[in-house]
Amino acid sequence: MANLEDEAKLERFLQWLQVNKVELRGCKIKYCHSNKGFGIFSASGTSDGVLLVVPLDLAITPMRVLQDPLLGPECRAMFEEGEVDDRFLMILFLTVERLRKSSSWKPYFDMLPLTFGNPLCFTDDELLELKGTTLYRATELQKKRLQSLYDNQVKGLVKKLLTLEGDSESEVSFEDFLWANSIFWTRALNIPLPHSYVFPKTQERDSNFAVSKDSEDSTKYSGDLFIGKDEKGCRVQDVSSQINGVTSASIQGETIWVEGLVPGIDFCNHDLKAAATWEVDGTGSITGVPFSMYLLSAQQSPFAIEREISISYGNKGNEELLYLYGFVIDNNPDDYLMVHYPMEAIQNVPFSDSKVQLLEAQKAELRCLLPRTLLDHGFFSESTEKSERTDKWEGRVCNYSWSGQRKLPSYLNKLVFPESFLTGLRTIALLEEQIFLVSSMLEELVGPEGERQPSDTEVQAAVWEACGDSGALQLLVDLLQTKMMDLEENSGTEECDTELLKGVHTTECQEQQIIYKESLSQEIDGQMQQKLSRNRFSSIVYRRGQKQLTRLFLKEAEHALQLALREGN
Repeated sequence: MANLEDEAKLERFLQWLQVNKVELRGCKIKYCHSNKGFGIFSASGTSDGVLLVVPLDLAITPMRVLQDPLLGPECRAMFEEGEVDDRFLMILFLTVERLRKSSSWKPYFDMLPLTFGNPLCFTDDELLELKGTTLYRATELQKKRLQSLYDNQVKGLVKKLLTLEGDSESEVSFEDFLWANSIFWTRALNIPLPHSYVFPKTQERDSNFAVSKDSEDSTKYSGDLFIGKDEKGCRVQDVSSQINGVTSASIQGETIWVEGLVPGIDFCNHDLKAAATWEVDGTGSITGVPFSMYLLSAQQSPFAIEREISISYGNKGNEELLYLYGFVIDNNPDDYLMVHYPMEAIQNVPFSDSKVQLLEAQKAELRCLLPRTLLDHGFFSESTEKSERTDKWEGRVCNYSWSGQRKLPSYLNKLVFPESFLTGLRTIALLEEQIFLVSSMLEELVGPEGERQPSDTEVQAAVWEACGDSGALQLLVDLLQTKMMDLEENSGTEECDTELLKGVHTTECQEQQIIYKESLSQEIDGQMQQKLSRNRFSSIVYRRGQKQLTRLFLKEAEHALQLALREGN
């Protein structure tokens, strides 16, 4: 429950929202009993379904930072020279405003959480619970890079800005910067704004605001984590581009997507089945407030009073949810496994130079996401739905004079692994005589004088014709077995994690939710209990899911390998 101090902070925040022309039409902000901090709850019905309206002038965006009287002059030159990006600007703004003694943002900042459940904020012991997972290495790298960025840029710049403000006493710490970084990544939205709003005619000639070449729904890999944008902002951020990476605005026609924090709407918590969505109204025809963001009911009938209004952060696996937002969902239907072949390992395989050239020619991938949903179409699927994935194998059917000798496998429609990834593994697994066979087939195709370059599809077909699938599938089995060994080395098997989670239930704690497990350590309500921190609980749920997916995909790979060997592929 919220204490008297929290109630006072909430009252000041509501007054601040009112002064800044935020309209709570059919909702209210209050403390969540589920210990998720503050959330948005239904209050009364609205005829148009609009629950909350926030003028976008209140949003914390890169444009606001560059126009800020204190930060703007210091940041503009660095920004125009490409020394910092738009995400850095917003994180810097949060850091400075938190320390500013007379900040006009204080009522909002007082409402923001002080602690987070993402791995960056784990203790050393808690972080060890993730050892062997993708998140462990990513968190270590990210923290080192953030520390370096703080030491080399942020610390001196914040001190300078505070001195210009007339505050020479306040001291900035790495924890302040880490807090601002977590606030941004847990609360930022990817906002579609009209071009005229981002670049007003009076400022357009002078503006050098960065625009990314990435589109709103771009998806890619970078480093060891998956990233891509959706309605809640970015998916799991790359550890290297989190601050210094690609900019977060993109032009799509007359719309520019800009990341930013929107006070009020950012108090919506996540649910798999969202009760509301948010949209941007540039005309004011819906909300009556031009250039505003509004929260819209996702259902036609009015909400029951006091029901929490949730939004969806997107279809994210626990790896993303824990890395970005600091929570997990047990038995998450959107969970996925990331498998990759280390690029540095290619240098140690025979004929590495030739294989690298073939990989580039085929545009092959050496890492892939394996969503849980792929298993619905595999060899051991319990789904009754018919698989309709024959189109993905059309590239295997070739009409070249040198092809057609190898029969298409019978198992293609049951193979759950992406073809682009298998293409990369086939190439790495090529034997010496198979490389020469690929070369001769491609020479025959392009002619003795090399009249043209073979296409990526033609190179893929030649590689498959030369080696089939067994080498790639054996390599895939090895990768998955290695991944399982890494996962189990420090925390035991999937069954061990299940045993740790038996009998857990939750109770509320003001600063951090504590989970209790039945044990012989502490008596609560007549039962012996053992404390299990929220961070440790999240780590166990996440890593158990990774072990489960590794086991299931390994079973698929081993069965496919058996079939490939039996059929001569």
